[in-house]
Amino acid sequence: MQHSNFKIWSAEFLGTFWLTFGGCGSAVLAAAFPELGIGLLGVSLAFGLTVVTGAYAFGPVSGGHFNPAVSFGLVVAGRMPASQLPGYVVAQVVGACAAAGVLYFIASGKPGADLGGFAANGFGANSPGQYSMAAALVCEVVMTAFFLLVILGATAQRASNAFAGMAIGLCLALIHLVSIPVTNTSVNPARSTGPALFAPQWAMDQLWMFWVAPLVGAALGAIIYRVTMSESRTAQIA
Repeated sequence: MQHSNFKIWSAEFLGTFWLTFGGCGSAVLAAAFPELGIGLLGVSLAFGLTVVTGAYAFGPVSGGHFNPAVSFGLVVAGRMPASQLPGYVVAQVVGACAAAGVLYFIASGKPGADLGGFAANGFGANSPGQYSMAAALVCEVVMTAFFLLVILGATAQRASNAFAGMAIGLCLALIHLVSIPVTNTSVNPARSTGPALFAPQWAMDQLWMFWVAPLVGAALGAIIYRVTMSESRTAQIA
């Protein structure tokens, strides 16, 4: 079924809002309290669950990208026309920024609120594990490349479409388990942009890396897939 651009962009806005609010919200609101015990595993699962639930809820309308790097990778892979990319990216970035704004309003709604880095992505002194810019760059490129490989494989014609959203969500959770200590995990320029608007200035200063690395990684993953496993299919995630 063909959907209007308005419905597609709305689905991408809502899906990216949900991913940013749910994933970053778990870090800003819940992980800030050690007694709740969600920690690294809980935040990782939260990001994965937002993708699983969002893919099944909004994927039938827009394909469920919720990530400019994913949309870009699908264009490189030949799954989506380049003419559709700007609309997807704008909807995703606006959705992430709106989610960050709502999250900031909630998180600052208590006396003496200390929002810290506000789930922003960083490297060097702003990396959770103090990893260098080079280490962070390589991590984001590799993680995004494999994210695209999983997305393209899970949504291939030969795959079971019913489980695509689950596979992609679990992949994102695994990515977070590995890379939160390195960059606080981006692999998604929209997710990085939203929190950076409300975080300390360093987040905006380092934001460029969390656009460049995921886009490079997405292109790399798409090219590897086209060379090794390509087949024609629409850009539907769920």
